[in-house]
Amino acid sequence: MKKVILTNDAPSPIGPYSQAIVSSDFVFCSGQVGIDPRTNDLVKASVGEETRQCLENLRAVLKEAGSSMDLAVRATVYLTDLNHFKEMNDVYREFFPSAPPARATVEVSKLALGARVEIDIIAALK
Repeated sequence: MKKVILTNDAPSPIGPYSQAIVSSDFVFCSGQVGIDPRTNDLVKASVGEETRQCLENLRAVLKEAGSSMDLAVRATVYLTDLNHFKEMNDVYREFFPSAPPARATVEVSKLALGARVEIDIIAALK
């Protein structure tokens, strides 16, 4: 069985996918880019601010699912330029100050809507 998660506190999906799916004891979050859900615009300030918005969006989705960032067990970060790794990592660390999830970071040639960073998360349920 699976349960679809949808919250207005994160951007609506831009394609045929769910913000997250709950299955068994886990929440599988789709990748989030730095779209501000209040304006539906991509945050264009810095990679750090895009990263912050990605993670705020994921926090909202996890909350709606009955989970939290503290219960994240796996993350994948997609960057269009690995030269932004430190800037992304500095913000990422704020959201996971202790016991961060396992993670992969990969460079990709392009992301939806011209984003420079996208993050997905798998988390346990409370």
